[in-house]
Amino acid sequence: MIISKKHVVITGANRGIGLGIAKMCAQEGAHLHLAIRSQNPSLVKELIDLGAASVQIWESDLSQARDVEKLILNLNDVPIDILINNAGQLTGGLLENQPLDEINSMFQVNVLSLIQLTRGLLPNMIRRGSGKIVNNASVSAIMHFPCASTYAASKAAVLAFTDCLEIELKETGVSTLVLITPGIKTRMFDDIDTKYSDHLEVPQDSISTEEYAQQIKAAIFDDRSALMPKGLTAIGLWVSKYLPALFKFGTLRRFHR
Repeated sequence: MIISKKHVVITGANRGIGLGIAKMCAQEGAHLHLAIRSQNPSLVKELIDLGAASVQIWESDLSQARDVEKLILNLNDVPIDILINNAGQLTGGLLENQPLDEINSMFQVNVLSLIQLTRGLLPNMIRRGSGKIVNNASVSAIMHFPCASTYAASKAAVLAFTDCLEIELKETGVSTLVLITPGIKTRMFDDIDTKYSDHLEVPQDSISTEEYAQQIKAAIFDDRSALMPKGLTAIGLWVSKYLPALFKFGTLRRFHR
């Protein structure tokens, strides 16, 4: 699917990966619908200057189900072509030390709002016989590190949800793309070190948001069902899937309570 002139919804588009995706889509001349917590005129101007056909900000706190429902109602009459469920929160550390309210908020944003928004926008896509749903899962969906218990569980849920939906949507004209996202140099990536490093030697491999946005563009254009990581991360992912005992052995060497 080409992105030019398409109506694209992006959650969490004010920073990090979401901002990188928004800039890429703007350069492709898309109509952007950004689900972020507050209006941001400077962001709108930046994206218009980059080439966006239009930019609409929909104020929405995805940690609140009622805000997600309001967003769905606001988008009901918009011919959405691409939904990019990117917004996410990070939890980490030994399970007994993770605050329960942070865990609940993270699952609401990473999983429940993603499912709710997809469920709300999907019927119109199916009715038009065209659309793409892009879900940001992360390598943590497959590579299960200590100190990432709750976060990895949320991303595994996103992967499972997207895999199931891919089959459900057969012959509807709507397709899915799951992002098995590697380390991307963002504020959240820096937070991983803060939350995990007391007990785990954290890998430092990362790429820029701009580079990853270009990979996402290619995956959308090629209508791929998954965007897998490259380089050393790809090797680690393969080991975790096919040699799990070796992966756990290597991980244990980097972990201490």
